[in-house]
Amino acid sequence: MKGKVLQTLEYHKIINRLAAHAETSLGSNLANELMPSSDLIEVKRRLQATNEAVHVERLKGNAPFGGIRDIGPSIHRARIGGMLNPTELLNISTTIFGERRLKRFLVAVHEEFPIPFLFDMAELLTEPKALEDKINNCIDDNAVVVDSASPELARVRAELRTSEARVRERLESMIRNTSVQKMLQDSLITIRGDRFVIPVKQEYRSHFGGMIHDQSASGATLFIEPEAIVTLNNKIRELKLKEEAEVERILRLLSAAVADHTEELTNDLGILTQFDFIFAKAGLARELKATMPMMNDRGFIRIRKGRHPLIAKDVVVPLDLELGNNYTSIIVTGPNTGGKTVSLKTVGLLSLMAMSGMFVPAEEDSQLCVFDGIFADIGDEQSIEQNLSTFSSHMTNIISILRDMTPKSLVLFDELGAGTDPAEGSALAISLIEYIHRMGCRMIATTHYSELKAYAFQRDGVINASMEFDVATLSPTYRLLLGVPGRSNAFAIAERLGLPKMIIDRAKGEVSEDDLRVESMIASLEENRLTAEAERKLAEELKREAEQLRKELEEQRRKFDEQRDKLMQKAEQDAASAVAKARREADEIIAELRQLAREEAGHVKDHKLIDAKRRLDLAAPQLRDKRVRAKTNRPAALEAGDEVKVLHLGQKGHVVEIISDTEALVQLGIMKVKVEKSDLELVTSAASQKRKQVVPAASVKRSRDENVRMELDMRGMNVEEGLMEVDRFLDESIMASLGQVYLIHGKGTGVLRAGIQDYLRRHKFVKSFRLGEYNEGGSGVTVVVLK
Repeated sequence: MKGKVLQTLEYHKIINRLAAHAETSLGSNLANELMPSSDLIEVKRRLQATNEAVHVERLKGNAPFGGIRDIGPSIHRARIGGMLNPTELLNISTTIFGERRLKRFLVAVHEEFPIPFLFDMAELLTEPKALEDKINNCIDDNAVVVDSASPELARVRAELRTSEARVRERLESMIRNTSVQKMLQDSLITIRGDRFVIPVKQEYRSHFGGMIHDQSASGATLFIEPEAIVTLNNKIRELKLKEEAEVERILRLLSAAVADHTEELTNDLGILTQFDFIFAKAGLARELKATMPMMNDRGFIRIRKGRHPLIAKDVVVPLDLELGNNYTSIIVTGPNTGGKTVSLKTVGLLSLMAMSGMFVPAEEDSQLCVFDGIFADIGDEQSIEQNLSTFSSHMTNIISILRDMTPKSLVLFDELGAGTDPAEGSALAISLIEYIHRMGCRMIATTHYSELKAYAFQRDGVINASMEFDVATLSPTYRLLLGVPGRSNAFAIAERLGLPKMIIDRAKGEVSEDDLRVESMIASLEENRLTAEAERKLAEELKREAEQLRKELEEQRRKFDEQRDKLMQKAEQDAASAVAKARREADEIIAELRQLAREEAGHVKDHKLIDAKRRLDLAAPQLRDKRVRAKTNRPAALEAGDEVKVLHLGQKGHVVEIISDTEALVQLGIMKVKVEKSDLELVTSAASQKRKQVVPAASVKRSRDENVRMELDMRGMNVEEGLMEVDRFLDESIMASLGQVYLIHGKGTGVLRAGIQDYLRRHKFVKSFRLGEYNEGGSGVTVVVLK
């Protein structure tokens, strides 16, 4: 792909916008080097990477690139034996950390939905944690070698701090002396050339021994190192030299460690650069609201609602175009300022973007081709320096295109044959189009010549097109119309602007009969197109209405499903509440029975057991289902003495009297109740009823049920569902006399675990709880000890 074509189609502007989305200088540099590829497999690989990055950003947000630096020069210096400074080493450490964080992010995303290309790349990252830890143990976040980097450095710095404190103490005692203070410019201690000094007035210089290290600009102040601290300052200087030597030794050791990992770091840096570059393409796709095009290598282009990426979204008119199936060449005619050049550039630029692995601003079913070359002759290339006219410069460019193009090329011509005599220019344009068409190239050409309209009608594989023009408003609509040649509209525009009809009629008389027939044919085609357009709009309106009806039906069905689910959920909650209440009441009754057994020494009165049994029956939740009741077989007639069940009360009793055909008097305990026969279910008829002896129980004891589980798996539940299951499970565990149980909630976001542990803190039968050990499931399991 020649640089001139890329410049003509403004490819470099897209590259600049792509580079701006890179998070690091590495990705930005790689973006600036991006060139289109003519290899279909390579293009599909690039697009797959961009597609996965777009999905990652849509579902999880921006990928983390914090801390990643361009450490390439530092790696090279370490490889050749150079010593890295603390900042360079810190950059290597933060890059390793950023590499590890990015890898964890992509692996976590891959576990939720597959991103095989990015995942395979992430798996290649070595993330040398040992080197990162070694650097972090010696250098802090401010790129300073810490005292703990080595025992010797810690000792030297401790001694250095002690010596500096002694010097300051000596100088402070000196400047606090009243006789000395009058000789000082200021009562403060300062440093000149790594040595502690005091500011002395110039006239008192002879009163101080020692060395003069500096003086003020006016010469009124001398910075003198008193003789009393010269020795201490010398010692400090020696300690600083030792400190520098030890720091250099540590840096050389760390640089050698980096040198041992240069191959790994270089490979990792290359992968990180690719990641930044790929996610930059995803960022550009988000900015342009672009989609992934389908790619082929058979010369087929289908652009749906394509937009020029460098024109504002609220201004650009979408382009619909198809090329390469029924026709391989398009001849676009029509007046200037109609948008022909923009259409040409849109096709060329979208093709270059797709071949570079970028998404294109078009609808999702768009399809583009991988060409071995894209050639364009667009714009006025008149050159004064080279003494070339517009026609000559165009011909020079066209000759270069003819020399380099192949049957798998895309050729774009703007104003073909312009700049010379119309007759010769149109003949030359037809000859060029015929030559390129015979070669099999895909071609789009714009022209003003009417002769090319007739050529396109007569030539198979060539189709006319035009830019729509609204005569009523005297303005172009910038829409490309395939199959319809352009009209000049000169007479119509002149008449609308007020040119006398006599002049217009005279002008029409000067037009040849052939041209009039062509204009008439075009007008007829235009009329047919408008009719077809109106019918298409009507069909689309009907389609939209049908689609709206379908959406409304789907919405109603969704609401119905939601309402059904809510009712089911409420029913389940009511049932769970009823069961929980029944369990509590049953526990209370069982406790009472145990208490009675202990108090009455095994001789529990019959009426007490009967009363307890009745209360147990009442404690059981009664779920009424009218459909089941309707299907229940009932006797045609009831008799006095029959044992029956009153359905709406859920209690059993005996029929005392048949009051009427629809009612009966039923004995329920000590009460007699009138009940409708439809609400009664026969349990035992009077003829077959037998007396049942109640055997008093001396004690009540529940043994452990072997089927009771010791663990509850709640993975996949929300907090509300999990708490309901925990409540039920703990009740069963307590009844089964279990001492310890396991609640499996998984790791996830931790919301379910936090809700369950908050509930356990308030449960009166929970003695303690903890997270599981390594062999118990770790933080994904809570171990509960029951009272």
